[in-house]
Amino acid sequence: MSDLRMVTAEAKFADIIWDNEPVSSGELAKLAGQKFQWKKTTAFTVLKRLCERGLFQNQNGTVTSLLSREAFYARHSEQYVEEAFGGSLPAFLAAFGTRRKLSDKEIEEIHKMIDSMRG
Repeated sequence: MSDLRMVTAEAKFADIIWDNEPVSSGELAKLAGQKFQWKKTTAFTVLKRLCERGLFQNQNGTVTSLLSREAFYARHSEQYVEEAFGGSLPAFLAAFGTRRKLSDKEIEEIHKMIDSMRG
């Protein structure tokens, strides 16, 4: 599960699974058809890719997650910071802060997070 990147369509499809699990593969294909106008084969192809990445499983026609949405996005964020900023969270925050000023509330929330991580 080293590559956690998803294209936008895959991420939206994953959200359907997380929002409806456990869900039958047939129902999932129907939901994808309604939301994206996908054919059943497209939904199954995307599902297969996400299962191969270790995010979901399809056992006996029932699709469930192997990784929660929160865990996925936490790992995805870690991977992004590692790749784009050499793993440096301060470098990421500095880059983020150069284009957008943080509000006092956001700064206070970050301080609270840092304090809770000090253990």
